[in-house]
Amino acid sequence: MTEAYRTPDDRFAGLPDFPFAPHYHGLADGLRVHYLDEGPRDGQPVLMMHGEPSWCYLYRKMIPPVVEAGFRVLAPDLIGFGKSDKLTAKNDYSYARHVGWMREWLEALDVRDVILACQDWGSLVGLRLVAAMPDRFAGVVLSNGGLPEGQEAPPAFAKWRRFAKWSPVFPIGGILQRATKRELSPAEVAAYDAPFPTRASKAGARIFPSLVPLGPNEAVPDQKAAWAVLETFDKPFTCAFSDGDPITRGGDANFRSRIPGAAKGVHRTLKGGHFIQEDDPEGFAAAILDTARAAA
Repeated sequence: MTEAYRTPDDRFAGLPDFPFAPHYHGLADGLRVHYLDEGPRDGQPVLMMHGEPSWCYLYRKMIPPVVEAGFRVLAPDLIGFGKSDKLTAKNDYSYARHVGWMREWLEALDVRDVILACQDWGSLVGLRLVAAMPDRFAGVVLSNGGLPEGQEAPPAFAKWRRFAKWSPVFPIGGILQRATKRELSPAEVAAYDAPFPTRASKAGARIFPSLVPLGPNEAVPDQKAAWAVLETFDKPFTCAFSDGDPITRGGDANFRSRIPGAAKGVHRTLKGGHFIQEDDPEGFAAAILDTARAAA
């Protein structure tokens, strides 16, 4: 197995508004994926996929209302984040490996009729899963994310990419705060810092912006292949982008024009910054429930 770091459990003690039991799945290459599994096991699955540099803590305010509506919520931590194992060498991460890890986990759970809720890297991985296994998914809710295929990086993202690669410090909780309109409490900022107590544990968070296929990138052919499938996806596809994200603003137009299922989506504009789960969790959760109803 590639060298990996496992954050000690005591780093996650007493996190605010996070009463959820941990679940783990061992991957074939020896890495361990952490995920939340809340709600009735026979409920329709809602897959909530986080982005970078966050973890499933991001969805803590959205899980209860979706569970209360009768759904089963699955919220994994990507490898390199949260309670999942973290490779300590940046070069050990790739876009393809992340899709492969999450596909292996999802197939092991063998869930079907899934509603995907995704944002940031959650969309880069989640939409690739939809393209790879469209029959497993009943609908999609996308917020502040994309599926780039080699386009030029927007200036705001190019700046973020440079910061992640070269900044001598990389304060995870502070980064979340800067991309959120709501003021996080010190305990919430600490919760985002919790998975990353060492420099090596941040390797995935550091390299992720460089893996996004904006500009020349080895993942571009895979992205184009995924888009070819998504352009036939006719199940409800909802765009719920925020009104205050400089990186993804306007990105919904591409999905609404290219994906047939967008005609069945219940689109809306949410209020807040990039990490909309912090700024408008009620609106994002409502979009999930409305999309599930549209898919029924």
